[in-house]
Amino acid sequence: MSIRLRLTLWYSGLLAIVLIAFSVIMYVVVSQNTMGVIKTRLANEADKIVVQVSPDDLDLKPRASSPFDLIIAVQVVNYTQSFEGVVNTKSSNLIASNITFPFPSAKQAIDGTYRTVTLSGTPFLIYEKRLELGGQLLGLLQVGAYTGKEIDYLSQMRVIIGAAGLASLVLAFVIGLFLARKALRPIEKVTEAAERVQSGSDLKLRIPGESQDEIGRLTRTLNHMLERVEKAYNVLEESNTAQRRFVSDASHELRTPLTTIRGNVDLLEKVWTETSSGAAAEEQDGAIAKPRLSLAEREELSREALHDISDEARRMSRLVNDLLSLARADAGYVVDKEPIELLPLVEEVARRAGFLPRKAEWVVGPLDALVGIRVVGNRDYLMQLLFIFIENGFKYTPAGEVRLEVYRQDDRVGLSVTDTGIGISKADMPRIFDRFYRADESRGQTSGTGLGLSIAKWIADMHRASLDVQSRPEGGSRFTVWLPVDFSDRPDYGIIEASVRPAVPESEQS
Repeated sequence: MSIRLRLTLWYSGLLAIVLIAFSVIMYVVVSQNTMGVIKTRLANEADKIVVQVSPDDLDLKPRASSPFDLIIAVQVVNYTQSFEGVVNTKSSNLIASNITFPFPSAKQAIDGTYRTVTLSGTPFLIYEKRLELGGQLLGLLQVGAYTGKEIDYLSQMRVIIGAAGLASLVLAFVIGLFLARKALRPIEKVTEAAERVQSGSDLKLRIPGESQDEIGRLTRTLNHMLERVEKAYNVLEESNTAQRRFVSDASHELRTPLTTIRGNVDLLEKVWTETSSGAAAEEQDGAIAKPRLSLAEREELSREALHDISDEARRMSRLVNDLLSLARADAGYVVDKEPIELLPLVEEVARRAGFLPRKAEWVVGPLDALVGIRVVGNRDYLMQLLFIFIENGFKYTPAGEVRLEVYRQDDRVGLSVTDTGIGISKADMPRIFDRFYRADESRGQTSGTGLGLSIAKWIADMHRASLDVQSRPEGGSRFTVWLPVDFSDRPDYGIIEASVRPAVPESEQS
């Protein structure tokens, strides 16, 4: 059974109960009032009737005519002759109609009682009054009134109430179904939208018709949920795409060094094994062997093979270290930090960067702005961050220069690496810090897994630093990390060092 039908049945049932209760109460009140008026008039008429009461006879005295003479009949029952009673006197209308009211025996006669009887198809309401003399019951005065009109009126009232109630219930049921369907229509839209989302046909779907009632609140909540589901799905889809691309890149990155290592190991094994076995065979059989490699040639081949193995092992080690850094980031790893002097750290990075393989020229700008500057951070991770920017600069700058510069601005210091390489397109700029992401222009031309800038972003976040990237598609990129300066031990540092702050380039200020 649907919710719409259940709601309609509940509503109709409650309405039926209310209508029945209201109809019964109204009918009872009208009936009591109608019959109560007749009873009151009968009692009043009984008080006005004069009956001559004596032990020998009961005589009904004549009375003045009244508006009720035509509908009120009087009958006197005598108990002096028989305890069962005999009719002593009747009014003219009873005599003309040949009607006799039923009467009780003397033992059953009660003063002031009413009884309803139907005689010859004619309904009467009878009021009975005891006629006593000296406390002895002599007779019974019965005053009756024709109640056919009242009974017909009440009967018609019952029919009208029943018909009106039934029509109201049918109308309420039909209208209730219509209103329930209209009220629950938003829920049907919600169900349809949920089914379409479940089938995965349209995650951009939103439920229309937001109102201010409970259905509107449900609609708004579901729309927000659908929006979050869409975002989560898009993020998951992008993550899956990035991971598939990373798996492809990582497989290539790992397969190449492993193949190189395996090939060199096989070469070493072949060089030394075949030489030894050939020498032994020549000594035993005296046969003429193929020309063998000299000891110097074997040593040269071995050194080249070991060098290749070493290079490929370092390459795999870098990849594993990058993955380890990202795993630490996912696990909520907290970097151990302490106040460190920034100038020695940058000088050490500049010195080591000069030994990295490169085709571009390595230029280090003035470092005077770092004199006396302290930051709260981790030395190793800050050096790793700078090396990521520098290595990227060398990697994507086949010709030109890579420059390291420093800036001071208010309570923060900037470390900038600028190159004149291939640049970054505007479409790739928002995603360069995403994991496993590499610009399409660089894929296949430069080695890498797209993890470096993700690690740099994590290190910057751990140091409460901000990253600023500027690039031009035609060539040239600038990566700047802004670190907060530590003033914990020198509250007047800003005034002392104001004279050595170099101006920040216009590009940085913008």
